[in-house]
Amino acid sequence: MMIAAALEARAGDAGFVPECAVIGTTSGGMSDGERYFRTQSTRQRGQGALIANYPAQRPVLDALRALGSTAPAQIIANACASGSNAIGHAFRLIRAGIHDRVLAGGYDALCELVFVGFDSLQAATTDKVRPFDRGRSGLVLSEGAALLTLEERTSALRRGAPILAEVTGYGISTDNHHLTQPHPSGIGPEQAMTRALADARRAPGEIDYINAHGTATAFNDSSEGVAIGKVFGARVPVSSTKGMMGHSLGAAGAIEAVFCVLAMNERFLPPNINYREADPAFDLNIVANTARDAELRAVLSNSFGFGGTNASIILEVAR
Repeated sequence: MMIAAALEARAGDAGFVPECAVIGTTSGGMSDGERYFRTQSTRQRGQGALIANYPAQRPVLDALRALGSTAPAQIIANACASGSNAIGHAFRLIRAGIHDRVLAGGYDALCELVFVGFDSLQAATTDKVRPFDRGRSGLVLSEGAALLTLEERTSALRRGAPILAEVTGYGISTDNHHLTQPHPSGIGPEQAMTRALADARRAPGEIDYINAHGTATAFNDSSEGVAIGKVFGARVPVSSTKGMMGHSLGAAGAIEAVFCVLAMNERFLPPNINYREADPAFDLNIVANTARDAELRAVLSNSFGFGGTNASIILEVAR
């Protein structure tokens, strides 16, 4: 997945040469690790390559090698906020003048340990994924990878690079309320969103769309819904694309950032599918079931994870 994403990125901008890679993940190469330990219990031989693929950095290094790059890699493992944290950290590296070009994103592959973990928490559903719906019953796990090529603006303009969007704000928080449940007041997501707005020097009224974390679990959607209502009211359109893509954990923030870039460039609001009934616990402008045409100048993408880790990034149309 990472190699495919890297090659797609190069096809979009062959002149982009990363000085560093910042990639988010939760389970890394756990699927290969599980296969390796099973081979040991059955005394199979010749499976040493599996353990070599177990470390979280290996898929990243393989992707860089496919690009012919020897750039150093940084791995961010911050639960389901990892992908957005990676983009935000890359953004800050560039803004601080440390790097001009950073390959940023996230990846996660399904593995049995993670699947069983979510099942034991009763967070998964056999129904359709219904983010923010009153009758939501849980998430469906997925896997994937997404990469964004972040570059300092002057450098990108100098070489005539295609500029699809700009990262303008990044906000993080940790509420430490519970190992797997967010604080019911929404304080963590609220702080992440307000800090991203402050970082981008934007008011809530300047955001045209929110791509919510929206896992379709009872506690997550309630906490996020309350927080969005506090910061933005019911004006801004909101949707969770996890109803279409599932929850790809450490890759989710990166995949959803790509959704946001596409939405701005194609001028539409992504739909929140499988939506039937509003939850009276919060008042949101849900993009229910069908995409809408829209002019989007600035959008906010949320990613929240276990342990109360919260990340929000703001992307704007290229100027």
